[in-house]
Amino acid sequence: MQQKGDIRAYNRFAWDLAVERKSVWTVPVDSGSVAAARRGEWQISLTPSKAVPRHWFPGLRGAEILCLAAGGGQQGPVLAAAGEAVGARVTVFDNSPRQLAQDRLVAESEGLRLAIVEGDMRDLGVFADGRFDLVVHPCANMFVPDVRPVWLECVRVLAEGGVLMAGFVNPVLYLFDQDADNGAAPVARHRLPYSDLTSISESERKSYMRAGEALEFGHTLTDQIAGQLDAGLVLTGFFEDRWEGQPPAEFTDTYIATRSVKTERYR
Repeated sequence: MQQKGDIRAYNRFAWDLAVERKSVWTVPVDSGSVAAARRGEWQISLTPSKAVPRHWFPGLRGAEILCLAAGGGQQGPVLAAAGEAVGARVTVFDNSPRQLAQDRLVAESEGLRLAIVEGDMRDLGVFADGRFDLVVHPCANMFVPDVRPVWLECVRVLAEGGVLMAGFVNPVLYLFDQDADNGAAPVARHRLPYSDLTSISESERKSYMRAGEALEFGHTLTDQIAGQLDAGLVLTGFFEDRWEGQPPAEFTDTYIATRSVKTERYR
């Protein structure tokens, strides 16, 4: 299970199963949301509860947009509907065929132009250099062992001046035992950075996998933020968020969203 392809294959299975179980991240937007987006009334999320500020978005006129590791029929259809009248083109890229099927379902039922591509977020070789003006990457990179290749690929496929909007987990989330029954007090358990391959026992990992839970990796803030800077991006926006009920949300935010721009000046 420590091989790159094995992790990807297992997490593809886990997210296909999440669609069957109707995880909140797999339920597509409805017709009302698409109609509202066509009227200019829209928002998307990168993290559990906060909407992305509208001023973070570049102009959608003629824009090429990549929704990266963003299947589930949520961000992609909204952006496709919002940019329909101004010629924006949206591509949804994800590892899970069933997540992508949710985007296809909305596109077909609502008459949206939406390209669907299956693949690994660490390898965007199917796309040419400088193809996209905007990459939207909601919380997903905790499902790969190394996040830096994701940032490098984002920079490669972004046009000069292109924008990356990314959501990710603050690694402090993985410090705590998510299964401990200890009332309101979270229990610190794991050293960071966290990995489902090395931070828990083999029996625990097998239990997660029998339950169809995706394997997760708690990347350092150095890899999440400095990784973007090292790849050639400049940070231009930042906010934090939390998922209520998930320890230690009672005490601190545990999710982060960033806006960054590809610029030759800093490469």
